[in-house]
Amino acid sequence: MKRNSRAFLACAYWAFVVYLFVPLMLMVMMGFKDSKFIGFPIRSWTLEWYLGVFRDTEVLSVFGYSLLIAILSTVLSLAIGTWIAAFLNSYRTFPGRMLVFGLTLLPAVVPGIISAISLRIYARVLGIEPGLWAIVWSHAVHNVPFVVLVVIARLSTLPPSQTEAARDLGADPLIAFIRVTVPYLRPALIGAGIFCLLLSFDDFVRSFFLGGYDPTLPVLIFTRLHSGMSPEINAIATVALVLTAIVGIWAERSMRRMRKEQNA
Repeated sequence: MKRNSRAFLACAYWAFVVYLFVPLMLMVMMGFKDSKFIGFPIRSWTLEWYLGVFRDTEVLSVFGYSLLIAILSTVLSLAIGTWIAAFLNSYRTFPGRMLVFGLTLLPAVVPGIISAISLRIYARVLGIEPGLWAIVWSHAVHNVPFVVLVVIARLSTLPPSQTEAARDLGADPLIAFIRVTVPYLRPALIGAGIFCLLLSFDDFVRSFFLGGYDPTLPVLIFTRLHSGMSPEINAIATVALVLTAIVGIWAERSMRRMRKEQNA
């Protein structure tokens, strides 16, 4: 019975791996096709589409613009999310704690199209013009719940004796938080930051509704799809995929190293 269940789980796992990675492999392969049309068979191969990505000034500027938005929204999300998590962790007997927690998580469960429309309306009420800061603000609103979940989970494992020792040595609450709590939260902050960075870089709906004349990378890909699928789109998507994979692997290794150092 155990052998059958293990075999079933192994088959299910590898079926999921195939389901996940085969489309990505096909996307990468189509970027090498020496033709303007997507489809098999691939009769000849070329690097021209990938080289064209790095020669296209519009694509490079959009990459930089999307990265700037992702960095700014991530910094804002980390600042707000860490403050909310610290508040919820410190005031566990606060009567409205669950209400605050639920409202904080609400942007993560609202459908993207509804969130984008409501944020666009609210931006007009606040007088925020479509563009860089409107997108940064909308991405931060969407990303804060994920920061709160990650940081509050890490805070729940922080021994109270560490902050109490800092307070006994004369540190006020702010200094104790900066010198004791923040270093302990570093792995969680890096993990949440990378997650928010990738979410923002990949966000299409909010970028589309709150963007100005300068498109982000997902919006640029969407506009170029109007002329039909081509290996150029595959090459752009593959470069973005490789960059995000590198960032994710670096973040995972950094968090593992920091956890080992803290446990040592």
